[in-house]
Amino acid sequence: MEPGFQPDQRSRMLSIFYFAIPVGSGLGYIAGSKVKDLAGDWHWALRVTPGLGVLAVLLLFLVVQEPPRGAVERHSGSPPLSPTSWWADLKALARNPSFVLSSLGFTAVAFVTGSLALWAPAFLLRSRVVLGETPPCLPGDSCSSSDSLIFGLITCLTGVLGVGLGVEISRRLRRFNPRADPLVCAAGLLGSSPFLFLSLACARGSIVATYIFIFIGETLLSMNWAIVADILLYVVIPTRRSTAEAFQIVLSHLLGDAGSPYLIGLISDRLRRSWPPSFLSEFRALQFSLMLCAFVGALGGAAFLGTAMFIENDRRRAQLHVQGLLHETEPSDDQIVVPQRGRSTRVPVSSVLI
Repeated sequence: MEPGFQPDQRSRMLSIFYFAIPVGSGLGYIAGSKVKDLAGDWHWALRVTPGLGVLAVLLLFLVVQEPPRGAVERHSGSPPLSPTSWWADLKALARNPSFVLSSLGFTAVAFVTGSLALWAPAFLLRSRVVLGETPPCLPGDSCSSSDSLIFGLITCLTGVLGVGLGVEISRRLRRFNPRADPLVCAAGLLGSSPFLFLSLACARGSIVATYIFIFIGETLLSMNWAIVADILLYVVIPTRRSTAEAFQIVLSHLLGDAGSPYLIGLISDRLRRSWPPSFLSEFRALQFSLMLCAFVGALGGAAFLGTAMFIENDRRRAQLHVQGLLHETEPSDDQIVVPQRGRSTRVPVSSVLI
């Protein structure tokens, strides 16, 4: 998507693109629960996915055409960007604090969403059991799928609302504050943490309050998706964006949603062993373990606040590099760089100071 739109149009296009993540996740909960009910076996809920994946790959192969990277950002007189080695790209990305910190913040988002994706429906069911609203789900029984349906609907709605809200707020604030993007991401994560904590704390008293707080928390959490992608696109030069995106995806999955469900389950099992066996113990163990998500979200918000400290300088350096006015091998503080049509591409500061 990056080469096809001007930077001012890109944010809205990314928001439309990133609607697919929460909406697809929510529809997955809904479709999976219905397929499981119809087939009488939860394995069939997983057998729907491969067919959809094959269809998506065919559409990408047959329909999507890839334009030149960075074409809309370069001026007509700017020199073409030369690709560098993969190792050089990694070293340059490691020296880009905005990219590193925003990737860590996005990893926190993935950690929280991955934990909720696996454990939220089970937690809501255990909450209903403790409240006496539904019978326990014993091995061999056909368990209720109403919580998966409701959580799926909440995920769809909050995803659309949060992604759109985050992009629009950020777009409006950019007119007054060039650091608006990371600040909106930080506000989303720091704001979602207390609501997720309240949703867990209120689960033993009111399931309705739990759903309300989950709705607010997931809405604030979803504000980050498109903005993080936009940050990457303007702090990383076009020839490195594929590497940067790949690194960010691997990092967010490896330290985020790939391991967070296991970690939450491990903590829950350890807590449950120290209490007498009961449905209340199972509920409390999962409740306390999920509270880790609120603290991880706060850490992610701190990472985005750190991003705000460096974002202006990193964006300026990327713009100068794209325009051919800055070379990475040379420090930008002690030299003045002029366009190549001038007599010299590098003029020492000492030669022009009076």
